[in-house]
Amino acid sequence: MNHFGKLFAVTIFGESHGESVGVVIDGCPAGMPLSVEDFIEDTERRKGGKQKGTTPRQEEDLPLFKSGLFNGKTTGAPLTLLFENKNTRSGDYEKQRAVPRPGHADFVAHEKYGGHEDYRGGGHFSGRLTLCLVAAGVVAKKMIAPLKVVATITEIGGEMDIETGLQKAITEKDSVGGIVECRVSGLPVGLGEPFFDSMESLLAHAVFAIPAVKGIEFGSGFGAAKMFGLQHNDAIENMKGQTRTNHAGGIVGGISNGNELVFRIAIKPTSSTPKEQNTLNWETGELETFSVKGRHDLCIALRVPPVLEGVTAMVLADLLMREQKIKRIFST
Repeated sequence: MNHFGKLFAVTIFGESHGESVGVVIDGCPAGMPLSVEDFIEDTERRKGGKQKGTTPRQEEDLPLFKSGLFNGKTTGAPLTLLFENKNTRSGDYEKQRAVPRPGHADFVAHEKYGGHEDYRGGGHFSGRLTLCLVAAGVVAKKMIAPLKVVATITEIGGEMDIETGLQKAITEKDSVGGIVECRVSGLPVGLGEPFFDSMESLLAHAVFAIPAVKGIEFGSGFGAAKMFGLQHNDAIENMKGQTRTNHAGGIVGGISNGNELVFRIAIKPTSSTPKEQNTLNWETGELETFSVKGRHDLCIALRVPPVLEGVTAMVLADLLMREQKIKRIFST
């Protein structure tokens, strides 16, 4: 449901236009220094309005520590963080309540919850909740240091050049998607629990919690289907497991092999496009033309890198704890 992880366990809550969104993190070791400043870099990277093509909605996104922190250090109890929602315009959604937006969860949420869902800004289905994933990632990154988790945009709107891809959206007055790649170096051999908790399984599970993700591939990914076996196999070169190539993306048999973890995710075009669309009016039962109003991203992929880093760090923290490879270095 809204809970992920076994030893490093994360629960997220809240709605886009509610009082706040938040996260509870269980499994954080005691004695780890933690402050508001630790979160600023990644939460700022996730914000809209900071870059061309993103929503102008601005929130402070400063965490309020509600439990699990004392005298600037974690206590070992569940860590609870809140992020207030202050810059909302719920009236934009009141006006279009009768017409579920194509590509959004409006229709399925209405059916699943009998009309009791908070529909403002997408409610609990909103990308606003990715702030919670970023926050959990900040904590996880501190726990797995010195490992570095780095995600970058490799493609926007089918273009390798980001500006060119964004210009396509601006010219068409529409939205575009993109590709985001994540890399992690220095992982030990042996992370992952086949079959259902393989490293790929857990990463894919966590990644698909990010709204707008439509695909994932590791290493050569779908390109592997066009290769011969000899071409795809990564020749092992030494006792550390280092390989000449990395078509596997650092994972073999669901277990990390000591090479660089490499995977990519596909982000769909933002569903809220200014273009006119056809949809059902569930009050009249008729199809009608409408245009999504409000503040939206032309390309949501621009804001995904810190979120992808966050969920990746969450998974790695959990797997490292299972292997007892995270030392309790903060207690001294």
